[in-house]
Amino acid sequence: MAFPVDLRRCQILGLAGTACLALGGETAGALPVADLLHPASARAALGLVGVYFGVVLLIAAWLLLGRLVRGPRPPAPGSLLLVLVSWAAPLLLAPPLFSRDIYSYLAQGAMVEAHLDVYAHGPSQLGGPLADEVAPLWRHTGAPYGPAFLAVAAALSGLTSGELPAGLLGMRLVALAGVALMAAALPRLARHSGADPSAALWLGALNPLVLLHLVAGAHNDAVMLGLLGVGLVAALGRWPVLGAVLVTLAALVKAPAVLGLAAVVALQVRAGRSPAKALVTTTVAAAGTTVATTAVAGTGYGWVGALNTPVSPQNWALTTLLGRVTRALLEHLGSDLAPLAIPAWHALGIATAVIAIALIWLRLRLRPVYALGLSLATVAALGPAIRPWYALWGLFLIAAAAPSTSVRHRTAAVTGVLALSVLPSGGPADTGQLVLAVSGGALAVVVLWQAHQAELAPALGRAA
Repeated sequence: MAFPVDLRRCQILGLAGTACLALGGETAGALPVADLLHPASARAALGLVGVYFGVVLLIAAWLLLGRLVRGPRPPAPGSLLLVLVSWAAPLLLAPPLFSRDIYSYLAQGAMVEAHLDVYAHGPSQLGGPLADEVAPLWRHTGAPYGPAFLAVAAALSGLTSGELPAGLLGMRLVALAGVALMAAALPRLARHSGADPSAALWLGALNPLVLLHLVAGAHNDAVMLGLLGVGLVAALGRWPVLGAVLVTLAALVKAPAVLGLAAVVALQVRAGRSPAKALVTTTVAAAGTTVATTAVAGTGYGWVGALNTPVSPQNWALTTLLGRVTRALLEHLGSDLAPLAIPAWHALGIATAVIAIALIWLRLRLRPVYALGLSLATVAALGPAIRPWYALWGLFLIAAAAPSTSVRHRTAAVTGVLALSVLPSGGPADTGQLVLAVSGGALAVVVLWQAHQAELAPALGRAA
């Protein structure tokens, strides 16, 4: 007998999940250094269990909502947006979760405000308590972000006068604005692509990765994807120049969005414009936006060189893993080529990504939104660095334009795995923390099973 599903049940279950996330994060999240607890302390352990309890509840609510969306009477996009708001609400005032990147954003904004070269120096150059909040690995690393985002971060620094609580809230509101733009763009992109708008919202906006990493983690990928989405929507209509401007701004937040300019050109060609005119119009708009934004931000063009910002040696990207294995083998053989193994695999990954993207566009040039989604997924998979939220680059547009239910199912499966892959503190896990995390998730599974049995008991009694 199937578990009864309705929209309100999904809404309450997901809200319980994000509430547990927020409460657990108070002791186990990516807290300011003054508030950090030892991972072995009872409060930190309880918080970690609570976070993973909440994550599993949220995933369960999302999967149940997916059943409802695929059912005979799917909820309207407006109802799904209300669910998204309710799920995100507990996370608004929660501490940062799953990453300390938000502290890097604030420190980099303060550097721009202080007229320090954010691309030549890391936050250690800023000094003071704000720099101390940045993860040690990134204190001496220049910003890998474009001038559009750094201008926002600098403005926020000026508004908050460097006060940490206000800065954290402000940066989360910026991320929420990006998520709102994503949610606004998805239904229109889905209709253009012949997909169900409700299914697109379910996979692309209510996705646990969005809530965990774009809302709770306040990653600037939300701003990149939001601008990219509304830029594509503009390009679908009568405003291809505005579309090119918005997509360029997305790329001036994080570079991968530059691939969106190919979609802007393709959409213009589909609308009847000549390829040459579409290419020239898009190029001029993108160049003008880049020059103007860089001038307003006052950062100079150091962001071009910052695209080579080094990645964490503990990174789990495919090419980095292969590079580490190759390096170990070469070191075992006593080869002098061992130091070149990781750079060589990174170069091979980039070359493979370029070829794959070219093939994607040759095959799917008449479906530019889907082609762009697959291209961004390829960049994330074959790039030199990977984080769970990077999966959202491609997932966002695949959600809007996936040609079949099977593609959505595979994408949802990847989401479920990645949602469980990072500790709420953003740091590496030891055995004790893994045990606590698994315990929290297992406890949630037990509670869900007991609830399932309790729902079925009256129906079985009536049938008997």
